[in-house]
Amino acid sequence: MAETRSYFFCGIGGSGMLPLASIVRAQGAEVAGSDRSLDQGRLGDKFAFLERQGIGLHPQDGSGLTRKDQILVTSAAVEETVPDVQAARRIGAEHLTRPQLLARLFNAAPTSIGVAGTSGKSTVTGMVAWIFHAAGRDPTVMNGAVMKNFATPDRPFASALAGTGGLFVSEVDESDGSIALYQPSVAVLNNVTLDHKSMDELRTLFLGFVARADTAVFNLDDTETRALATRAALPRAVTFSLSEPAADLHAADIVEAPLAVSFALHADGATIPVRLAVPGRHNVSNALAALAAARAAGLPLAEAAAALEGFTGLRRRFDVIGTRNGITVIDDFGHNPDKIAATLDTLHAFPGRLLVFFQPHGYGPLKVLKDELIATFAGRLGPDDLLVMPDPVYFGGTVERTVTSADIVEGVRAAGHSAEHIAERAACGERLRGEAKPGDRIIVMGARDDTLTVFAQELLDGL
Repeated sequence: MAETRSYFFCGIGGSGMLPLASIVRAQGAEVAGSDRSLDQGRLGDKFAFLERQGIGLHPQDGSGLTRKDQILVTSAAVEETVPDVQAARRIGAEHLTRPQLLARLFNAAPTSIGVAGTSGKSTVTGMVAWIFHAAGRDPTVMNGAVMKNFATPDRPFASALAGTGGLFVSEVDESDGSIALYQPSVAVLNNVTLDHKSMDELRTLFLGFVARADTAVFNLDDTETRALATRAALPRAVTFSLSEPAADLHAADIVEAPLAVSFALHADGATIPVRLAVPGRHNVSNALAALAAARAAGLPLAEAAAALEGFTGLRRRFDVIGTRNGITVIDDFGHNPDKIAATLDTLHAFPGRLLVFFQPHGYGPLKVLKDELIATFAGRLGPDDLLVMPDPVYFGGTVERTVTSADIVEGVRAAGHSAEHIAERAACGERLRGEAKPGDRIIVMGARDDTLTVFAQELLDGL
Protein backbone atom coordinates (compact mmCIF):
# COMPACT_ATOMS: atom_id res chain seq x y z
CA MET A 1 0.00 0.00 0.00
CA ALA A 2 2.64 2.54 1.03
CA GLU A 3 5.20 1.68 -1.67
CA THR A 4 3.40 3.35 -4.59
CA ARG A 5 1.72 6.29 -2.86
CA SER A 6 2.60 9.91 -2.19
CA TYR A 7 2.05 11.28 1.33
CA PHE A 8 2.10 14.81 2.65
CA PHE A 9 2.41 15.11 6.46
CA CYS A 10 1.05 18.34 7.91
CA GLY A 11 2.83 18.77 11.25
CA ILE A 12 5.59 16.38 10.23
CA GLY A 13 7.86 17.33 13.14
CA GLY A 14 5.45 16.07 15.78
CA SER A 15 6.42 13.15 18.02
CA GLY A 16 3.74 10.95 16.45
CA MET A 17 4.18 12.19 12.88
CA LEU A 18 7.96 12.07 12.38
CA PRO A 19 8.37 8.33 13.04
CA LEU A 20 5.37 7.43 10.89
CA ALA A 21 6.70 9.55 8.02
CA SER A 22 10.08 7.81 8.41
CA ILE A 23 8.47 4.36 8.23
CA VAL A 24 6.40 5.20 5.16
CA ARG A 25 9.44 6.72 3.44
CA ALA A 26 11.56 3.65 4.24
CA GLN A 27 8.88 1.47 2.66
CA GLY A 28 9.39 3.29 -0.63
CA ALA A 29 6.68 5.95 -0.68
CA GLU A 30 7.15 9.54 -1.72
CA VAL A 31 6.93 11.68 1.43
CA ALA A 32 6.82 15.43 1.99
CA GLY A 33 5.52 17.63 4.77
CA SER A 34 5.19 20.94 6.56
CA ASP A 35 5.35 22.14 10.15
CA ARG A 36 4.71 25.32 12.13
CA SER A 37 8.04 24.90 13.89
CA LEU A 38 9.82 24.81 10.53
CA ASP A 39 8.14 28.06 9.51
CA GLN A 40 9.14 29.59 12.85
CA GLY A 41 12.77 28.56 12.40
CA ARG A 42 12.73 26.17 15.37
CA LEU A 43 14.06 22.60 15.76
CA GLY A 44 16.31 22.78 12.71
CA ASP A 45 18.13 19.51 13.49
CA LYS A 46 14.88 17.58 13.37
CA PHE A 47 13.99 18.87 9.92
CA ALA A 48 17.51 18.28 8.61
CA PHE A 49 17.10 14.67 9.76
CA LEU A 50 13.91 14.36 7.72
CA GLU A 51 15.54 15.87 4.65
CA ARG A 52 18.40 13.36 4.88
CA GLN A 53 15.79 10.64 4.41
CA GLY A 54 14.69 12.19 1.12
CA ILE A 55 11.61 13.85 2.62
CA GLY A 56 10.73 17.19 1.04
CA LEU A 57 9.76 20.08 3.33
CA HIS A 58 7.44 22.97 2.51
CA PRO A 59 5.99 26.01 4.27
CA GLN A 60 2.67 25.31 5.97
CA ASP A 61 0.82 27.46 3.45
CA GLY A 62 -0.73 24.82 1.19
CA SER A 63 1.96 25.10 -1.47
CA GLY A 64 3.16 21.50 -0.96
CA LEU A 65 -0.17 19.98 -1.99
CA THR A 66 -0.54 20.21 -5.75
CA ARG A 67 -1.78 16.80 -6.97
CA LYS A 68 -4.97 14.87 -6.38
CA ASP A 69 -3.02 11.63 -5.92
CA GLN A 70 -1.28 13.00 -2.82
CA ILE A 71 -2.58 11.78 0.55
CA LEU A 72 -2.72 14.41 3.27
CA VAL A 73 -1.88 13.08 6.74
CA THR A 74 -2.64 15.24 9.76
CA SER A 75 -2.37 14.90 13.52
CA ALA A 76 -5.24 15.63 15.85
CA ALA A 77 -3.74 19.05 16.58
CA VAL A 78 -4.16 20.28 12.98
CA GLU A 79 -7.30 22.36 12.52
CA GLU A 80 -9.56 22.63 9.48
CA THR A 81 -8.43 26.21 8.85
CA VAL A 82 -4.78 25.24 8.27
CA PRO A 83 -3.84 26.08 4.64
CA ASP A 84 -2.62 22.54 3.91
CA VAL A 85 -6.01 21.14 4.82
CA GLN A 86 -7.75 23.74 2.70
CA ALA A 87 -5.45 22.98 -0.24
CA ALA A 88 -6.22 19.25 0.01
CA ARG A 89 -9.92 20.04 -0.05
CA ARG A 90 -9.55 22.19 -3.18
CA ILE A 91 -7.64 19.59 -5.20
CA GLY A 92 -9.66 16.61 -3.95
CA ALA A 93 -6.75 14.83 -2.24
CA GLU A 94 -7.47 12.01 0.20
CA HIS A 95 -7.16 13.03 3.85
CA LEU A 96 -6.10 10.57 6.58
CA THR A 97 -5.43 11.19 10.23
CA ARG A 98 -2.15 9.94 11.64
CA PRO A 99 -3.79 7.04 13.51
CA GLN A 100 -5.77 6.02 10.43
CA LEU A 101 -2.58 5.62 8.42
CA LEU A 102 -0.75 3.94 11.28
CA ALA A 103 -3.61 1.49 11.78
CA ARG A 104 -3.50 0.54 8.07
CA LEU A 105 0.17 -0.36 8.32
CA PHE A 106 -0.16 -2.02 11.73
CA ASN A 107 -3.16 -4.17 10.81
CA ALA A 108 -1.51 -5.33 7.59
CA ALA A 109 1.51 -6.80 9.41
CA PRO A 110 1.65 -10.60 9.86
CA THR A 111 2.32 -10.10 13.59
CA SER A 112 1.51 -6.92 15.49
CA ILE A 113 2.11 -5.86 19.10
CA GLY A 114 0.08 -2.87 20.30
CA VAL A 115 1.06 -1.21 23.57
CA ALA A 116 -1.69 0.73 25.32
CA GLY A 117 -2.42 2.35 28.67
CA THR A 118 -2.29 5.76 30.27
CA SER A 119 1.40 5.56 31.16
CA GLY A 120 4.46 3.61 30.10
CA LYS A 121 3.49 3.06 26.45
CA SER A 122 6.63 4.51 24.90
CA THR A 123 8.98 2.77 27.32
CA VAL A 124 7.35 -0.65 26.87
CA THR A 125 7.36 -0.14 23.08
CA GLY A 126 11.06 0.70 23.21
CA MET A 127 11.77 -2.35 25.37
CA VAL A 128 9.90 -4.66 22.99
CA ALA A 129 11.70 -3.08 20.03
CA TRP A 130 15.11 -3.71 21.58
CA ILE A 131 14.25 -7.28 22.60
CA PHE A 132 13.22 -8.27 19.07
CA HIS A 133 16.05 -6.32 17.44
CA ALA A 134 18.59 -8.05 19.68
CA ALA A 135 16.98 -11.37 18.81
CA GLY A 136 17.55 -10.67 15.09
CA ARG A 137 13.83 -10.37 14.25
CA ASP A 138 14.19 -6.98 12.44
CA PRO A 139 10.92 -5.38 13.69
CA THR A 140 9.14 -2.32 12.36
CA VAL A 141 8.56 0.02 15.31
CA MET A 142 6.47 3.13 15.77
CA ASN A 143 7.29 4.99 18.98
CA GLY A 144 6.47 8.44 20.27
CA ALA A 145 9.92 8.89 21.81
CA VAL A 146 13.53 8.57 20.68
CA MET A 147 14.91 5.12 21.53
CA LYS A 148 18.47 5.61 22.78
CA ASN A 149 19.54 2.14 21.67
CA PHE A 150 18.97 3.10 18.04
CA ALA A 151 20.09 6.74 18.13
CA THR A 152 23.33 7.61 16.29
CA PRO A 153 24.94 10.90 15.20
CA ASP A 154 23.39 10.39 11.76
CA ARG A 155 20.06 9.26 13.20
CA PRO A 156 19.47 11.33 16.34
CA PHE A 157 15.66 11.13 16.18
CA ALA A 158 15.38 7.33 16.25
CA SER A 159 11.73 7.01 17.23
CA ALA A 160 10.98 4.54 14.43
CA LEU A 161 12.42 1.42 12.86
CA ALA A 162 11.49 0.12 9.42
CA GLY A 163 12.22 -3.60 9.47
CA THR A 164 11.52 -6.52 7.18
CA GLY A 165 10.78 -9.20 9.77
CA GLY A 166 6.99 -9.10 9.54
CA LEU A 167 6.59 -7.78 13.10
CA PHE A 168 5.05 -4.35 13.73
CA VAL A 169 5.35 -2.90 17.25
CA SER A 170 3.54 0.32 18.09
CA GLU A 171 2.23 2.31 20.97
CA VAL A 172 -1.47 3.06 20.44
CA ASP A 173 -3.28 6.12 21.71
CA GLU A 174 -6.57 6.29 23.53
CA SER A 175 -6.72 10.08 23.89
CA ASP A 176 -8.57 10.63 20.58
CA GLY A 177 -10.41 7.29 20.53
CA SER A 178 -8.25 6.00 17.68
CA ILE A 179 -7.29 2.90 19.67
CA ALA A 180 -10.52 1.45 18.26
CA LEU A 181 -8.83 1.21 14.83
CA TYR A 182 -6.19 -1.35 15.80
CA GLN A 183 -6.44 -5.14 15.52
CA PRO A 184 -3.36 -6.47 17.35
CA SER A 185 -1.95 -9.94 17.48
CA VAL A 186 -0.78 -9.06 20.99
CA ALA A 187 -2.42 -6.28 23.02
CA VAL A 188 -0.56 -4.91 26.04
CA LEU A 189 -2.53 -2.94 28.64
CA ASN A 190 -0.29 -1.23 31.20
CA ASN A 191 -2.77 0.77 33.25
CA VAL A 192 -5.96 2.80 33.05
CA THR A 193 -6.12 6.15 34.84
CA LEU A 194 -7.78 9.50 34.23
CA ASP A 195 -5.99 11.49 31.54
CA HIS A 196 -7.78 12.66 28.38
CA LYS A 197 -11.18 10.97 28.68
CA SER A 198 -13.64 9.92 31.37
CA MET A 199 -13.04 6.59 33.09
CA ASP A 200 -16.16 5.08 31.51
CA GLU A 201 -14.94 6.00 28.02
CA LEU A 202 -11.49 4.62 28.79
CA ARG A 203 -12.87 1.32 30.06
CA THR A 204 -14.90 0.88 26.87
CA LEU A 205 -11.97 1.72 24.59
CA PHE A 206 -9.45 -0.48 26.37
CA LEU A 207 -11.87 -3.40 26.69
CA GLY A 208 -12.51 -3.28 22.94
CA PHE A 209 -8.77 -3.13 22.26
CA VAL A 210 -7.90 -6.27 24.23
CA ALA A 211 -10.98 -8.11 22.95
CA ARG A 212 -9.77 -7.73 19.33
CA ALA A 213 -6.37 -9.29 20.12
CA ASP A 214 -5.25 -12.88 19.75
CA THR A 215 -3.46 -12.55 23.10
CA ALA A 216 -3.80 -9.80 25.72
CA VAL A 217 -1.29 -8.81 28.40
CA PHE A 218 -2.66 -7.35 31.65
CA ASN A 219 -1.04 -5.54 34.59
CA LEU A 220 -2.62 -6.99 37.73
CA ASP A 221 -1.13 -4.23 39.91
CA ASP A 222 -3.43 -1.66 38.31
CA THR A 223 -6.96 -1.87 39.72
CA GLU A 224 -8.73 -0.87 36.52
CA THR A 225 -6.63 -3.14 34.31
CA ARG A 226 -7.19 -6.07 36.65
CA ALA A 227 -10.94 -5.47 36.49
CA LEU A 228 -10.84 -5.33 32.69
CA ALA A 229 -8.94 -8.62 32.61
CA THR A 230 -11.78 -10.19 34.57
CA ARG A 231 -14.44 -8.62 32.35
CA ALA A 232 -12.70 -9.62 29.13
CA ALA A 233 -12.34 -13.27 30.21
CA LEU A 234 -10.08 -13.96 27.23
CA PRO A 235 -8.94 -17.52 26.59
CA ARG A 236 -5.41 -16.29 25.79
CA ALA A 237 -4.35 -13.78 28.43
CA VAL A 238 -0.99 -13.19 30.09
CA THR A 239 -0.76 -11.39 33.43
CA PHE A 240 2.13 -9.69 35.20
CA SER A 241 2.59 -8.20 38.64
CA LEU A 242 5.04 -6.91 41.21
CA SER A 243 2.75 -7.90 44.07
CA GLU A 244 0.78 -10.97 42.97
CA PRO A 245 2.85 -14.20 42.92
CA ALA A 246 0.08 -16.01 41.02
CA ALA A 247 0.58 -13.78 37.96
CA ASP A 248 2.09 -15.43 34.88
CA LEU A 249 5.12 -13.12 35.23
CA HIS A 250 5.98 -12.00 38.76
CA ALA A 251 8.83 -9.71 39.85
CA ALA A 252 10.31 -10.25 43.31
CA ASP A 253 13.41 -9.16 45.25
CA ILE A 254 13.44 -5.71 43.61
CA VAL A 255 16.62 -3.74 44.35
CA GLU A 256 16.73 -0.09 43.27
CA ALA A 257 19.85 1.91 42.40
CA PRO A 258 20.01 5.59 41.36
CA LEU A 259 20.16 4.72 37.64
CA ALA A 260 19.26 1.03 37.55
CA VAL A 261 17.02 -1.62 39.09
CA SER A 262 17.26 -5.39 39.40
CA PHE A 263 14.73 -8.10 40.19
CA ALA A 264 14.01 -11.80 40.08
CA LEU A 265 11.58 -12.82 37.34
CA HIS A 266 9.38 -15.77 38.27
CA ALA A 267 7.61 -17.32 35.27
CA ASP A 268 6.97 -20.73 33.73
CA GLY A 269 8.31 -22.46 36.82
CA ALA A 270 11.71 -20.79 36.52
CA THR A 271 13.49 -17.84 38.13
CA ILE A 272 15.48 -15.50 35.90
CA PRO A 273 17.63 -12.66 37.34
CA VAL A 274 17.12 -9.39 35.45
CA ARG A 275 19.04 -6.11 35.76
CA LEU A 276 17.76 -3.02 33.96
CA ALA A 277 19.88 -0.03 32.97
CA VAL A 278 16.93 2.27 33.75
CA PRO A 279 15.73 3.10 37.28
CA GLY A 280 12.50 2.78 39.24
CA ARG A 281 9.90 0.21 40.21
CA HIS A 282 7.68 1.50 37.42
CA ASN A 283 10.32 0.28 34.96
CA VAL A 284 10.18 -3.17 36.54
CA SER A 285 6.49 -3.14 35.65
CA ASN A 286 7.30 -1.89 32.15
CA ALA A 287 9.85 -4.67 31.78
CA LEU A 288 7.31 -7.32 32.77
CA ALA A 289 4.89 -5.95 30.17
CA ALA A 290 7.56 -6.09 27.47
CA LEU A 291 8.67 -9.59 28.44
CA ALA A 292 5.07 -10.83 28.46
CA ALA A 293 4.51 -9.35 25.00
CA ALA A 294 7.69 -10.94 23.66
CA ARG A 295 6.70 -14.33 25.04
CA ALA A 296 3.21 -13.99 23.56
CA ALA A 297 4.78 -13.26 20.16
CA GLY A 298 6.86 -16.42 20.29
CA LEU A 299 10.21 -15.41 21.81
CA PRO A 300 11.61 -17.58 24.63
CA LEU A 301 11.40 -15.72 27.91
CA ALA A 302 15.03 -16.30 28.92
CA GLU A 303 16.22 -14.90 25.57
CA ALA A 304 13.96 -11.87 25.92
CA ALA A 305 15.12 -11.21 29.50
CA ALA A 306 18.79 -11.39 28.51
CA ALA A 307 18.20 -8.93 25.66
CA LEU A 308 16.29 -6.51 27.86
CA GLU A 309 19.33 -5.93 30.05
CA GLY A 310 20.83 -4.02 27.12
CA PHE A 311 17.94 -1.56 26.90
CA THR A 312 19.29 1.94 27.57
CA GLY A 313 16.04 3.89 27.76
CA LEU A 314 14.26 6.64 25.91
CA ARG A 315 15.08 10.27 25.47
CA ARG A 316 13.04 12.46 27.83
CA ARG A 317 12.14 9.51 30.08
CA PHE A 318 14.18 10.10 33.22
CA ASP A 319 16.95 11.31 30.91
CA VAL A 320 19.96 12.49 32.93
CA ILE A 321 21.31 15.53 31.12
CA GLY A 322 24.33 15.85 33.40
CA THR A 323 25.74 16.95 36.74
CA ARG A 324 27.55 20.19 37.47
CA ASN A 325 28.73 21.54 40.83
CA GLY A 326 26.97 18.63 42.52
CA ILE A 327 23.60 19.47 40.93
CA THR A 328 21.99 16.98 38.55
CA VAL A 329 19.55 17.98 35.78
CA ILE A 330 17.04 15.38 34.55
CA ASP A 331 14.71 15.73 31.55
CA ASP A 332 11.43 13.83 31.84
CA PHE A 333 8.18 13.39 29.91
CA GLY A 334 6.05 13.37 33.07
CA HIS A 335 2.82 15.23 32.36
CA ASN A 336 -0.06 13.27 33.87
CA PRO A 337 -0.47 12.20 37.52
CA ASP A 338 0.76 8.61 37.02
CA LYS A 339 3.91 9.60 35.15
CA ILE A 340 4.71 12.43 37.56
CA ALA A 341 4.20 10.16 40.57
CA ALA A 342 6.46 7.44 39.12
CA THR A 343 9.28 9.91 38.45
CA LEU A 344 9.06 11.59 41.85
CA ASP A 345 8.92 8.22 43.64
CA THR A 346 12.02 7.07 41.75
CA LEU A 347 13.89 10.24 42.73
CA HIS A 348 12.78 10.11 46.36
CA ALA A 349 14.13 6.57 46.71
CA PHE A 350 17.50 8.30 47.24
CA PRO A 351 18.54 11.42 49.21
CA GLY A 352 18.54 14.91 47.77
CA ARG A 353 16.16 17.83 47.39
CA LEU A 354 14.03 18.10 44.26
CA LEU A 355 13.57 21.30 42.30
CA VAL A 356 10.67 20.41 40.01
CA PHE A 357 9.90 22.37 36.86
CA PHE A 358 6.55 21.32 35.38
CA GLN A 359 5.28 22.86 32.13
CA PRO A 360 1.68 21.75 31.37
CA HIS A 361 1.11 20.62 27.77
CA GLY A 362 -2.01 22.73 27.31
CA TYR A 363 -4.92 24.34 29.13
CA GLY A 364 -7.30 21.49 28.30
CA PRO A 365 -5.33 18.88 30.27
CA LEU A 366 -5.11 21.29 33.21
CA LYS A 367 -8.87 21.59 33.30
CA VAL A 368 -9.38 17.82 33.24
CA LEU A 369 -6.57 16.93 35.65
CA LYS A 370 -6.53 19.88 38.06
CA ASP A 371 -7.49 18.01 41.23
CA GLU A 372 -5.39 14.94 40.38
CA LEU A 373 -2.29 17.05 39.62
CA ILE A 374 -2.62 18.96 42.88
CA ALA A 375 -3.06 15.72 44.83
CA THR A 376 -0.05 14.13 43.11
CA PHE A 377 2.32 16.99 43.86
CA ALA A 378 0.93 17.40 47.38
CA GLY A 379 1.45 13.70 48.05
CA ARG A 380 4.84 13.27 46.36
CA LEU A 381 6.81 16.46 47.06
CA GLY A 382 9.10 16.35 50.07
CA PRO A 383 9.13 19.04 52.77
CA ASP A 384 12.18 20.74 51.25
CA ASP A 385 11.23 20.32 47.58
CA LEU A 386 10.18 23.20 45.33
CA LEU A 387 7.71 23.16 42.43
CA VAL A 388 8.02 25.88 39.77
CA MET A 389 5.40 26.13 37.00
CA PRO A 390 5.30 28.40 33.93
CA ASP A 391 2.20 28.99 31.86
CA PRO A 392 1.18 26.00 29.69
CA VAL A 393 2.84 25.56 26.32
CA TYR A 394 0.75 27.11 23.56
CA PHE A 395 1.18 26.56 19.82
CA GLY A 396 -1.81 28.51 18.53
CA GLY A 397 -5.48 27.85 17.90
CA THR A 398 -8.49 28.46 20.10
CA VAL A 399 -8.26 27.45 23.73
CA GLU A 400 -10.27 27.85 26.92
CA ARG A 401 -8.14 29.12 29.82
CA THR A 402 -10.40 28.48 32.80
CA VAL A 403 -7.70 26.57 34.70
CA THR A 404 -4.12 27.84 34.73
CA SER A 405 -0.76 26.93 36.20
CA ALA A 406 -1.45 29.39 38.99
CA ASP A 407 -4.43 27.29 40.09
CA ILE A 408 -2.24 24.19 40.43
CA VAL A 409 0.38 26.13 42.38
CA GLU A 410 -2.27 27.57 44.70
CA GLY A 411 -3.57 24.08 45.48
CA VAL A 412 -0.10 22.66 46.13
CA ARG A 413 0.77 25.57 48.42
CA ALA A 414 -2.50 25.13 50.30
CA ALA A 415 -1.33 21.58 51.03
CA GLY A 416 1.77 22.96 52.73
CA HIS A 417 4.40 22.66 49.99
CA SER A 418 6.64 25.21 48.31
CA ALA A 419 5.33 26.07 44.85
CA GLU A 420 5.64 29.09 42.57
CA HIS A 421 3.98 30.22 39.36
CA ILE A 422 6.36 32.18 37.11
CA ALA A 423 4.70 32.81 33.76
CA GLU A 424 7.79 32.88 31.53
CA ARG A 425 9.96 29.79 31.18
CA ALA A 426 13.21 31.75 31.03
CA ALA A 427 12.41 33.37 34.37
CA CYS A 428 11.68 29.93 35.80
CA GLY A 429 15.15 28.87 34.72
CA GLU A 430 16.72 31.84 36.50
CA ARG A 431 14.79 30.99 39.66
CA LEU A 432 15.88 27.34 39.59
CA ARG A 433 19.54 28.16 38.95
CA GLY A 434 19.51 30.69 41.78
CA GLU A 435 17.96 28.18 44.19
CA ALA A 436 20.02 25.08 43.30
CA LYS A 437 22.67 23.82 45.73
CA PRO A 438 25.02 20.82 45.65
CA GLY A 439 23.06 17.61 46.16
CA ASP A 440 19.89 18.95 44.52
CA ARG A 441 18.20 17.32 41.55
CA ILE A 442 16.47 19.61 39.01
CA ILE A 443 13.76 17.73 37.12
CA VAL A 444 12.29 19.25 33.93
CA MET A 445 8.83 17.79 33.27
CA GLY A 446 6.33 18.25 30.46
CA ALA A 447 5.12 16.89 27.14
CA ARG A 448 4.58 17.92 23.49
CA ASP A 449 7.39 20.47 23.49
CA ASP A 450 10.75 19.31 22.14
CA THR A 451 12.41 22.53 23.30
CA LEU A 452 12.15 21.32 26.91
CA THR A 453 15.29 19.28 26.29
CA VAL A 454 17.04 22.44 25.12
CA PHE A 455 15.79 24.18 28.27
CA ALA A 456 17.16 21.36 30.45
CA GLN A 457 20.57 21.61 28.76
CA GLU A 458 20.57 25.38 29.24
CA LEU A 459 19.81 24.87 32.94
CA LEU A 460 22.83 22.57 33.26
CA ASP A 461 25.09 24.90 31.28
CA GLY A 462 24.08 27.83 33.48
CA LEU A 463 24.83 26.19 36.81
